[in-house]
Amino acid sequence: MNSILELKNFCRMLSDESSKIIMQYYRSDFKIEMKPDESPVTIADKKSEELMREMIMKEFPDHGILGEEFGEYNFDAEYKWILDPIDGTRSFISGVPLFGTLIALLKNDNPILGAINHPVLNEFIIGDNSTTELNGAMVSVRDCDKLSSAVLLSSDHLNFGKYTTQVGFENLIRKVQLYRMWGDCYGYSLVASGFADIMIDPIMSKWDLAALIPVIKGAGGLITDYYGKDPMVGNSIVATNKYLHEEIIKILDNP
Repeated sequence: MNSILELKNFCRMLSDESSKIIMQYYRSDFKIEMKPDESPVTIADKKSEELMREMIMKEFPDHGILGEEFGEYNFDAEYKWILDPIDGTRSFISGVPLFGTLIALLKNDNPILGAINHPVLNEFIIGDNSTTELNGAMVSVRDCDKLSSAVLLSSDHLNFGKYTTQVGFENLIRKVQLYRMWGDCYGYSLVASGFADIMIDPIMSKWDLAALIPVIKGAGGLITDYYGKDPMVGNSIVATNKYLHEEIIKILDNP
């Protein structure tokens, strides 16, 4: 198996090459399709995932792949790549630069490497559960130990009422210093780099969450599902630091 440094460099290559495709379409005229779940998809999503899959199959033919747009390949493999070519497609469509590409590598279904690439912002974050880097510099979560001083982020306020209990989240909002919807993967980048303290999504797919785990853990944070359990077996995310996590889970779970 390649060294962790070689794998990180490969993640950077995937990000760089997929960015070239994505940026060709950013703020341009392209067709928007709707998937069966009523989420949008564009030619940029499809072409960038196709390219990353081709690169992985060429470099690591024995590895598996799960991508949002093109499904599973060799998914019984020990090593598996999980791809979300554009996390935040609605932001991309709207010309908002806070979308990103998510790349995760799993060994025996456990994430060992995660990358978040923001093509417009030229910010590349990569974590390995032990360390996290932003454009080559080490970053860490902020040591905020009081909710009254915390910055809370989410992707879509209405999702809390759809998938959990709106009341618990509303109670959390009242306890923090600032609440904003700088969401999708950008919110997790802000938590990992110490510019926000809490990022919560009540509904997530595997391609949405797998890459976030090594990034948040590597930055010294805690990342679980909405109920404090392993996010890889859940479908939601709470990412924060070790001081706030337990209190947040209690508030969310006790409306």
